[in-house]
Amino acid sequence: MSDLHIESGERSPAVDFDPSIGRMSIRGESYPEDASRVFAPIFAAIESYLEAGSARGLHLDMELIYFNSSSAKALMNLFVMLDQAAAEGGPVTVDWRYAPDDDTMREFGEDFSEDLEHVVFNLIAVEGVG
Repeated sequence: MSDLHIESGERSPAVDFDPSIGRMSIRGESYPEDASRVFAPIFAAIESYLEAGSARGLHLDMELIYFNSSSAKALMNLFVMLDQAAAEGGPVTVDWRYAPDDDTMREFGEDFSEDLEHVVFNLIAVEGVG
């Protein structure tokens, strides 16, 4: 399986996935006109990775400074996929990074984490985000 690298766009986040170590990062802003098109390669890469052996685990590092409602839906679908993988025994960790003064992004992280039973979901305030 090959790495996935997507440069950030004017309205889409940067994505880096190294399947050899089970680590993905999604950073920036996400408010594309077609969120399903933007998130399709992310879903495909994770599905392929999990099918190859979800017991290896996955670490997702999220550092979004803004996203729209269609991106929120795509993120929730992503988190549900990861929660199912974690329920099947593959350890999954999400680090949700946000600026210490960004209550909105902290609350979004809290909301996402409440819907997940098997994923380790860390809320991390980080200076310099955004």
